Amino acid sequence: MPVHYTPLFGALIAFTVSLLAGPRTIAYLSRLKLGQQVREDGPKTHLGKAGTPTMGGILIILAIVIGVVVFPPISDHNVVMLFATVGFAALGFFDDFIKVVAKRSLGLRAREKLVGQFGIAVLVALYAWLRVGTDLLVPFSRAILVLPPWLYVPFTVLVLVGTVNAVNLTDGLDGLAAGSTAIAATAFGLISWILGYPDLALFAGTLVGACLGFSWFNAPPAQVFMGDTGSLGLGAALGTIAVLSKTSLFLPIIGGLFVIETLSVIIQVLYFKFTKGQRLFRMAPLHHHFELLGWAESKVMIRFWLISVIFAILGLFAIL
Repeated sequence: MPVHYTPLFGALIAFTVSLLAGPRTIAYLSRLKLGQQVREDGPKTHLGKAGTPTMGGILIILAIVIGVVVFPPISDHNVVMLFATVGFAALGFFDDFIKVVAKRSLGLRAREKLVGQFGIAVLVALYAWLRVGTDLLVPFSRAILVLPPWLYVPFTVLVLVGTVNAVNLTDGLDGLAAGSTAIAATAFGLISWILGYPDLALFAGTLVGACLGFSWFNAPPAQVFMGDTGSLGLGAALGTIAVLSKTSLFLPIIGGLFVIETLSVIIQVLYFKFTKGQRLFRMAPLHHHFELLGWAESKVMIRFWLISVIFAILGLFAIL
């Protein structure tokens, strides 16, 4: 098969795997009674979602892995991207498991999450330093920023951990995280191809296909939720593609929606502290604010998708 077809076929294979494995995966999760727990202080429209199978991110990860391994030889970059994606997804799986099975609503403790996240991110950052280099492409210019290793490694760790948690915060509405990740991954796939990284483009393609296949079942009203298993894995996949393609500085542009969602949480917390109990948004992350304003969940999702498309296009312009 010609190399330039592999990202498209990778996307098609991942989409097909996700679509075919979806019904059995959902049925299995239902039999295990792995139902979503809904926050009582959240939008009242979400109360009806209680009991919907969660941990469906397993489906996304399975589709990505199969979509990559069917195109040997697998490059070192793809091995590292699979390691990061599966590693963060496993961390999310344990978090989901504790929430749903052990009935501990907060899942893993904050310290446990951070140790796991930083541990995986450090390994990826060290690989990138040794095999990719410390130079970064600067958006909207042909300039290259070269960081010293002592700065590059912690910077890359923060990029990865930040991206993972930003995608995790965005996962709050049916179809929102999967759709917005697919849009961002499409942009990174095109950029990877332009820059001459066909293996990264293949991985991005499988990420797009897996997200679209999952969206078939996650579209409102969702038959399954991805849980932290999916959102942490998706964030790791996006972040690692950016790191290995030297486009970490493009992440705030292409992932602009994730940045906005994260900032809304930070601003809400700071505003609450400084005003001694007042809230700037009705609820954070931002998608819940619009729900509480009366927007239908599907309207919020589609409009946020459109915002993601705008950021993705902007990111593509930044590389040309």
